[in-house]
Amino acid sequence: MIIATIILAAGGSTRLGGEPKQLLTQNGKTLVRQITEAALSLEAGPVVVVLGGNEERIRAELTGLPIRTPINPNWQQGLASSIQVGLNQLNDEPVDAFLMVLTDQPYVTAQLLQQLITTQHQMGRGIVACRYGESGHLGVPALFDIRYRSEFMLLSGDTGARKLIQQYVNDCSQVLFPQAAIDLDTWQDVDAWRGIEGKTESA
Repeated sequence: MIIATIILAAGGSTRLGGEPKQLLTQNGKTLVRQITEAALSLEAGPVVVVLGGNEERIRAELTGLPIRTPINPNWQQGLASSIQVGLNQLNDEPVDAFLMVLTDQPYVTAQLLQQLITTQHQMGRGIVACRYGESGHLGVPALFDIRYRSEFMLLSGDTGARKLIQQYVNDCSQVLFPQAAIDLDTWQDVDAWRGIEGKTESA
C-alpha cells in the first residue's frame, strides 16, 4: 500500500505578524523540518510539502530532503487551494491513500502518523482522523483513501479536511490525540506552548 503525505506549509502566519510559524523551533529543529522528517521516516510513499507564503525561507529549511515542494500561487485564498496543489502532485502516482498534515501542531510524530496507517489497515475505513481529546472534534492529522481526492478538489476558501471528516463520519475511524488541539495560530498560543515545553524540559 502506497501512502503519500501532504504537508501544508503555505500559510502566511498573519496572526503571528507574518513571522512564519513553520520556522518556530522545537528541540533545535524547525517545525516544518521536524514534521517532514517524520513523514519521510515512514517510508510509506512520496512526501509533498506545499509552499506559498515565505516560500524561500521555508524551502531553505528543507534542503537535502527527498521531497516535492510545489508552490501554491493562490495560498492567500485559503487552505483548500494548498490541498489541491498537493494532490495534483499525485496525479501520476500509484497512490492508495494520503496523509494530511499541518506544520503548526508541534506534537505530531512519526509514531502518530504510523498509528493512523495501522488503524486504517485494521479497520478498513476510508478515513482515519485524530480525536482532539475525549470530547473534542475530529481533525488532522488524518488519513484519506485516494477515492476522497475528488472531494478535496471541490473545496474552496479556507475549508479543509475537517469538513470531509464530518461529512463522511460513517466512513471514519479515529485515533485519540488530545495534543492535536495545541496549534500555533497566535503569539498567545506560542507562549503557552513554550511554557509547556519549558516545564517538560525542567521536569
